[in-house]
Order: sequence, then structure tokens, then C-alpha cells
Amino acid sequence: MDKKILSLSDLEIGKTGIVSFLKSCGNERRRMLDLGLVKDTKIEALYKSPCGDPTAYYIRGAVIALRSEDANKIIINEVD
Repeated sequence: MDKKILSLSDLEIGKTGIVSFLKSCGNERRRMLDLGLVKDTKIEALYKSPCGDPTAYYIRGAVIALRSEDANKIIINEVD
């Protein structure tokens, strides 16, 4: 199984990934951790808004919308 490493904003709708690490720091990093975006967390891209930004993700039993600016700082391994 070949894992594909990409930022969360590049994850296609309907696909799933596993959080590898966060590139953010400070309060922004703390917010991501509080949302449950810790290493090895499973995350699924559900749908994009009509404008294309933000995107809704399914994380630990909750649907959370993230702007692509924030999602770019979350590095994941795509799951087949």
C-alpha cells in the first residue's frame, strides 16, 4: 500500500486521510489540537461550500468546516 502525503486542503471530497503533523504554531496550533486534529486522527473530506472555501470535514464524530488557508497547514497521509 503506497501512502500519499498531502495537505488536508488537497484531499478530494469523499476521501479519507490520517493526520501526520501540523505546520501551524501558537494559538492557531492550539485551536487545531482542540478540534481533535492530533497525530493519527482519521479525517474525511465531506463537501465544499458553493464558493469552494471552506470545506467540511468529518473529524472524531463531528463535522468541522476549515478554510483552505488553515487546511494547508495540516499534513495527512491519504488512505485508500
